[in-house]
Amino acid sequence: MIVTTTENLPDHQVAEVLGQCFGVVVRSRGLGGNIVAGLRSIIGGEIKEYTSLVEDTRRHAIDRMVSNARLMGADAVMMMRFDSGSLGQTMNEVVAYGTAVRLARSAEAGR
Repeated sequence: MIVTTTENLPDHQVAEVLGQCFGVVVRSRGLGGNIVAGLRSIIGGEIKEYTSLVEDTRRHAIDRMVSNARLMGADAVMMMRFDSGSLGQTMNEVVAYGTAVRLARSAEAGR
């Protein structure tokens, strides 16, 4: 599955637009992680516990978006974006979304 943040993909043309696809994940760090992160915030600098949480959540959201696109019959997701926010004080929401499409090889690609 091709996932791109761009509107155009070299050597390909969009044969069919299937519609919006998305993957949503809401996660919470456990109590121990929140305590360690809270202590790190006093010292300053990167809070690795939360960086890891956000990175894992984004990857999971992309995986869900790709699964959704496959169910729609897509072979690519164009114009992929993320949106995120907080729910309460300990939860993080991440949405990966884009346009599910079927691609065709450009006639110029074989030249």
